[in-house]
Amino acid sequence: MSATERLYYTDSRLLEFDARVIDLDERDDGAVAVVLDRTAFYPTGGGQPNDTGTLGDARVVDCVDAEEDGVLHVIQGPSPEIGDTLHGKIDWLRRLDHMQQHTGQHILSAAFVKLFDAPTKSFRMLEHECEIDVELEHPTDEQIERAVDLANQIIWESRPIGIRQVTADEAATLPLRKEPAREGELRVIEIDDFDLTPCGGTHAKSTGEVGVIAVRSWERAKGLTRIRFMAGIRLLRDYRKANRTASDVATLFSAGREDSPILVAKLIDENKQLARRVRELDQIACRVEAEDLLKEFRRSDREAVEENSRGLSAQRDIPGIDHQPASDPERVKDESAVSIITRVFNDRDADSLKYLALALIAHPNVIAFLGSRDGETARLVFARSANATGDMNALMRGACEMIDGRGGGKADMAQGGGKNVAALDHALETVVRAVTQS
Repeated sequence: MSATERLYYTDSRLLEFDARVIDLDERDDGAVAVVLDRTAFYPTGGGQPNDTGTLGDARVVDCVDAEEDGVLHVIQGPSPEIGDTLHGKIDWLRRLDHMQQHTGQHILSAAFVKLFDAPTKSFRMLEHECEIDVELEHPTDEQIERAVDLANQIIWESRPIGIRQVTADEAATLPLRKEPAREGELRVIEIDDFDLTPCGGTHAKSTGEVGVIAVRSWERAKGLTRIRFMAGIRLLRDYRKANRTASDVATLFSAGREDSPILVAKLIDENKQLARRVRELDQIACRVEAEDLLKEFRRSDREAVEENSRGLSAQRDIPGIDHQPASDPERVKDESAVSIITRVFNDRDADSLKYLALALIAHPNVIAFLGSRDGETARLVFARSANATGDMNALMRGACEMIDGRGGGKADMAQGGGKNVAALDHALETVVRAVTQS
């Protein structure tokens, strides 16, 4: 026998009550849990969340089922003394929502059994929607809608819902929809001429109080069919949100709500065509950009050689310097030397970096180390010409460690990215230094 009399067992609409404090429990997080001799607060269990409300001057934020030790009311506010009599009050809209979802689940689960002999194996009442896992092997949209239609028919007939307390022997003779989860006396919820199932949750007094039920989505999961649904005020809130979104989209097109899907599909198709065209033009632009980068690199290299030659010429006038003939700047440059091109761009995506890298390595003797600050992501593309040497994949892995990311590819080309945008320049400098010093 539980230390707490559970008033919600006999009346799910009981919202206020008086009770005596019989125990106090300080929890690990420092909160106080109050045990009463009787309560209308429903504790978390059976797939249904707990009630909230007030207990005296304190706020009830959680309720825990401690079974024989009673119901623990976790409070925020002044702590009572053992023996105090407190007035409890349940948050009605939260209780109503839970009653509608839980009763709706009974009706929907019974509909699947009656139509397809598909029992419900589990139920979860989540923050925004509910889930049931049903033994429906080959589900179709048509089957789901048939079950929903039957469930709503039962709801709109406003059939009475009763509560029966039965012994284990009596339960064995009843056509229960599911087997009892425990032994002994059972609380059975009966929907007139439609469903009979053991349950300890809160339920409506008639199916009409559920209002309406709808399935949002379904999928196969762990060998079962997982169905996500809503009922009552939860479904009304969802409709308002969906309707507002649909209306906003229609306004953008200066069209009616019903015309929006066709217009959105047309816009998506046009966007795909434009995206393909942009990629084609980007590839052309990257080929031109690659030519400019190579010219810039070779001009800078030639200027460096000429500067070195001018320095050698000036040394001829310094006494004590062994004069050597100056080298021809055009001949000092080794035509087989590898051009290492490195650049960091802003707001350039991975595809565009790849196009530029491919355009660069289409030329002989080129290694490209390219990076981009693409929003909050650092992107990298490393590539080399067929006649150049170096393992781009290995270099990429090392660089990605520095930018807190990952990447990979082949020896001649690799891609990667990471979250540490600030380390992008350092990563490229380190890779270039490793290649030039090898």
